Amino acid sequence: MTHKTTPDKTHAIEIILGDITTLDVDAIVNAANEALLPGGGVCGAIHRAAGPELAAACQPFAPCPTGEARITPGFGLKAKYVIHTVGPVWHGGTQGEADLLASCYRASILLAVENNLASVAFPAISTGIFGYPEDQAAKIAVSTICELTGEMPQIYLCCFSPSARQHIEAAYHQLK
Repeated sequence: MTHKTTPDKTHAIEIILGDITTLDVDAIVNAANEALLPGGGVCGAIHRAAGPELAAACQPFAPCPTGEARITPGFGLKAKYVIHTVGPVWHGGTQGEADLLASCYRASILLAVENNLASVAFPAISTGIFGYPEDQAAKIAVSTICELTGEMPQIYLCCFSPSARQHIEAAYHQLK
């Protein structure tokens, strides 16, 4: 099931279940590590799908501090660009994780706008090996993106698992 919201006729948020590396959008967001190196999870999948050129393109931008974003070409992906953002590692919520996670979404959208992109797809940042609880991360993702919906014509929240989608949909419905 896909949910859309259209604050006006030119802006939308869509929640989808799927593989972010297959999306035909202007940019996909990579849940990166500070070194911007190929890693596990969504980061590893994006690097594998894009090809070795992506790792080489990332190196001039490393290190990337937590909460910031960088942009590279998409190389072998359908997406024209990859926006790399470094989410916080979960330490129980006492070390500014919520603000850093919100900054990831905000910085990524603003970078997409600066580059005149019309569509961007996000994974669930920090919920994999960085350990951020899915329900809390979903609330931050949805609320931050909804604050900035007017900035981007099309935003996709691409969930890799049914549980991630359930959390995103619940957060979205709570916000409405």
